[in-house]
Amino acid sequence: MKNKKRYYAYAFMLFCFFGMTATIFFIVDWKKDINKNIKINQSLKEYISIKEDSKINIDFNELEKINSDTVGYIIVPNTNVNYTVVKAKDNDYYLTHDFNKEYNNSGWIFTDYKNKVDGSDKNLVIYGHETSGGYMFGSLSNLLNEDILKNKENQIISFITKNGLKKYQIFSIYTIKPEKYYITTDFTEEEFTRFKKAIKERSLYKIDASLENKNILTLSTCQNYGVKRLAIHAVEI
Repeated sequence: MKNKKRYYAYAFMLFCFFGMTATIFFIVDWKKDINKNIKINQSLKEYISIKEDSKINIDFNELEKINSDTVGYIIVPNTNVNYTVVKAKDNDYYLTHDFNKEYNNSGWIFTDYKNKVDGSDKNLVIYGHETSGGYMFGSLSNLLNEDILKNKENQIISFITKNGLKKYQIFSIYTIKPEKYYITTDFTEEEFTRFKKAIKERSLYKIDASLENKNILTLSTCQNYGVKRLAIHAVEI
């Protein structure tokens, strides 16, 4: 009996040891991948010009030479979100690949594969991982601070494509359990009206914004290690 107990104790200790070792390796790899993405993003700044008068110039031709999946560039005030945006043939690829299309646990910033990104999308959905240090979409949680969001300048998201600059005003922000509803991209006019009303009512804060006859931008990232999602909806202005 004692031998049996000793055996289980050793087995438990080994399980804990290997579990801790695997966790440490995962954390090390994750940080390495985040640092790699920081360097990639810095290198891409060569093709991005943001002047004091808020004029933004993006050399999409050069960016597309590096990655032909390039579709835009996004800037969210009061966050670290200042990234080139890509689009794949599914919503899985850029969860584990960086802008250089190399395997990377922290992924990249990407649009829903169902979006056209030509200005016609009723709900343009953009995804990114919640990473430590506030990189990728990790700093979007800053906007959960009501004092930050009260400032109208902090409500304006810029999204630039080859077709030009579009600005969107945040009108809804909330956390929710994983679901597909808020990332719906295809609607009839009646469905879209109901959709905008529903997601506005979900907002943690009341934000004055007109939604009539306007398309929207949705940002989505994980919260609480994937237990919840942070959703931010902004209307085109």
